[in-house]
Amino acid sequence: MKVAVITVSDRASRGEYEDLSGPAMQEIFANLVPEAQVSRLIVADDTDAILNALESKKDSDWIFTTGGTGPSPRDVTPEATLQFVDRSMPGLAEYLRLESLKETSHAVFSRGIAGMKDRCYVVNAPGSVKAARLCARIFAPLLEHGRAMAQGESH
Repeated sequence: MKVAVITVSDRASRGEYEDLSGPAMQEIFANLVPEAQVSRLIVADDTDAILNALESKKDSDWIFTTGGTGPSPRDVTPEATLQFVDRSMPGLAEYLRLESLKETSHAVFSRGIAGMKDRCYVVNAPGSVKAARLCARIFAPLLEHGRAMAQGESH
């Protein structure tokens, strides 16, 4: 199973600070889903950069973005994702927000979405390390079943 983690951050993409959210997600997926091959990218908060990154990872079973989901003018991850996906998967985004609300009321500010491009799921997570870890923990048990369903396998 292929899982891609794309960190969306102007500052991390310029090397002004170390990306901690992407590695946190990668570590949790590696520990909880040992068969997952996890790759990572870092891109700027820029629609074209996000679209290019999503396109480069579309052969993955799952793509998780971290960052760019808030109300800031530079937060364009949901808009880029909407341009990329073929089908909406609102339950995945609702599930992430529901679980996030158990940790912080600030989760109401997340505009993250989820969808599919062909047989690949795309899920937007907030950019904090805490949110990235939560997202990876709650989705890890769903990865294989989701992959099988997208491939048309009975599971």
